[in-house]
Amino acid sequence: MVKIHNFGAGPAKLPEEVYEIIKKELTNYENSGISLLETSHRSGTYLKLNTEIQAVVRRLLNVPDNYKILFLSGGGQGEFAAVPLNLISRTGTADYVVTGAWSAKAAKEAKKYGKVNVVTPHTERYEGIPDQSTWKLDPNASYVHICTNETIHGVEFDFVPDTKGVPLVADMSSNFMSKKVDVSKFGVIYGGAQKNIGTSGVALVIVREDLLNHALPICPSILDWTVNVKADSILNTPPMFAIYIMGRVLQWIESKGGLEKMAELATKKSSLVYNIIEESNGFYYAPVAKNARSKMNIPFRIGSAKGDDALEKEFLKGAEALGLIQLKGHRDVGGIRASTYNAVTLEEVEVLVKYMRDFYNKHSK
Repeated sequence: MVKIHNFGAGPAKLPEEVYEIIKKELTNYENSGISLLETSHRSGTYLKLNTEIQAVVRRLLNVPDNYKILFLSGGGQGEFAAVPLNLISRTGTADYVVTGAWSAKAAKEAKKYGKVNVVTPHTERYEGIPDQSTWKLDPNASYVHICTNETIHGVEFDFVPDTKGVPLVADMSSNFMSKKVDVSKFGVIYGGAQKNIGTSGVALVIVREDLLNHALPICPSILDWTVNVKADSILNTPPMFAIYIMGRVLQWIESKGGLEKMAELATKKSSLVYNIIEESNGFYYAPVAKNARSKMNIPFRIGSAKGDDALEKEFLKGAEALGLIQLKGHRDVGGIRASTYNAVTLEEVEVLVKYMRDFYNKHSK
């Protein structure tokens, strides 16, 4: 059987070591005699797990004491609604930096609850991050929202924007825990777990205490951060197994050297792919500006900037025959996309790059 190398954008690959832990603990969690899947969320067993995972998040990101950590249902898109529902009442308006499909969707959702100002110039194609000098920030905004890594378009922030004291809210769904982050520069950080730190079903939210107690009256309790802080993320039955998996992944990251090591590997892995793209003299084409290229999601076309459908289909077919799967680009943009999350090994990326080089040598003449 061909060894599988999973480059999917999400739900994404999990570390092999985590799978081994899950298999051992699945039917007898911590010698309780039952699975966590059938354990009460009010039990001491789960409360201990909840506390442990909050602690590892604090250690990895060095989260200051004046921030609360939440594990919530609804994934990243649930937080697209939760952010304005919890924050926009402060002034009735919010600024959104739109650099790809996900930040555009977040802005569209927020418009249901207040005035939204898209501060970046309108573009049909997302190929970078507009210079901050072009942003039309409102000093009266309740918050400024960014997506630090656009999974579909492969655009990643390599800096923290200066918002002149307005709380900065960041969707970090697809580059969470891939590098060190100064949490103190953000009012809120959130993200779905299924791309880089776990599996689908749970969102990790980190919120500064002074931004609590501002929810709109229409905010459902399940999305109200203040209510969930008071309930310690157990307002209702939480997605316990997804939270458990996230915890095991975060512990794995810590055991492998933490975020410094993840960042080092992310640079090595992504550089291998970008280097073969650059060396191909236009055969492989990466649409994103070099200063905004993602280390997590690498979209590219084959044959030209618009792509050659026949060549791309052949590339994907050949890749699958070698066990290189889930490389097809998002349906909205097409082409190829390689996601090189924490769990994707350097060796797997080397297999992909060798195939890219062989495919180039065969078809570039």
